[in-house]
Amino acid sequence: MFLMKERVQGVTDELRELYQAVCPSSIGHMTDFGFITSLKPFQKDFHFVGNAVTVQLPHMDSIAIHKAIDVVQPGDVLCVNTCNEYDRAPLGELVGYSYKKKGVAGIIIDGCITDVKALQAMDLPIFCRGVSALTTRSVGIEGMINVPIAIDNVVIKPGDLVVADDDGIFVVDPEFAKEYGERAVAKQNGEPATKKRIDAGESLPHINGNYKYFEKA
Repeated sequence: MFLMKERVQGVTDELRELYQAVCPSSIGHMTDFGFITSLKPFQKDFHFVGNAVTVQLPHMDSIAIHKAIDVVQPGDVLCVNTCNEYDRAPLGELVGYSYKKKGVAGIIIDGCITDVKALQAMDLPIFCRGVSALTTRSVGIEGMINVPIAIDNVVIKPGDLVVADDDGIFVVDPEFAKEYGERAVAKQNGEPATKKRIDAGESLPHINGNYKYFEKA
């Protein structure tokens, strides 16, 4: 069965602006939820934030990822689950080029990519599981667009906020995104002052209070 639901705009302009300054690793100090850890960045030195558009592929059939090109809007993040199809690549030069022209912020795919040189030249941020010359097919089995999917046991809903950089990916419901974002920015803004204290000779365990765990009874 093919199913395409309406695109969900969950990320506000306010959240998008806030998360331009947020590193996922800063949020990694606050929660264990929402981190996709098994996928690797295809490029280096990047940061993106956007509104999730999701795709569910049934193993070797890639029709849904093609149709989703008509669904995404500028600033969206395409999130693809391949049903554990890790041998075939549903994303190559032409598909990547099409999403690049639509202005997506980035692509997260729980699977492989192909046409490596062409994708590198596009400067399109991609997270993937690997590279394969074996590709998917357009065989008309089934596919779903804008339904909840899961990668690394992280549920991604259409309209969720996705922020990513070289360190990894964090996915969060927009309802909770502002609190995490503000706490992350505050933490990052405090780091220069902490470095100055370290430069002045203070010990990091004494600055952050961790020395107390080693105090003698």
